[in-house]
Amino acid sequence: QVQLVESGGGLVQAGGSLRLSCSASGRTFSSYAMGWFRQAPGKERELVGAISWSGSSTYYADSVKGRFTISRDHAKNTMYLQMNSMKPEDTAVYYCAAKRLVYTSTPDEYDYWGQGTQVTVSS
Repeated sequence: QVQLVESGGGLVQAGGSLRLSCSASGRTFSSYAMGWFRQAPGKERELVGAISWSGSSTYYADSVKGRFTISRDHAKNTMYLQMNSMKPEDTAVYYCAAKRLVYTSTPDEYDYWGQGTQVTVSS
């Protein structure tokens, strides 16, 4: 069993930065691939970035490539999403999720989810 708790959301101006954290409980955190998803009002949940269990492999959606960086710290059981050069279209609820084996872009394939944290980017 893995429990996930996101933090770090808030209001930021366009061009600004935020860092989201996802703290995980459970001793098997290191064996899960992790992903950051976001969902804006009226839109489907989409994968923003993902990281392999080892941290050696990452994925980014084209819309955030070069601006967002995903990382994980096994010692702290925490995953991060550093968001720079933020845009109003980044406004959404951001969720972290965990999945056995390899990461995918399909939300239904993830086993555990956090409660979400709101990120709002003002223009």
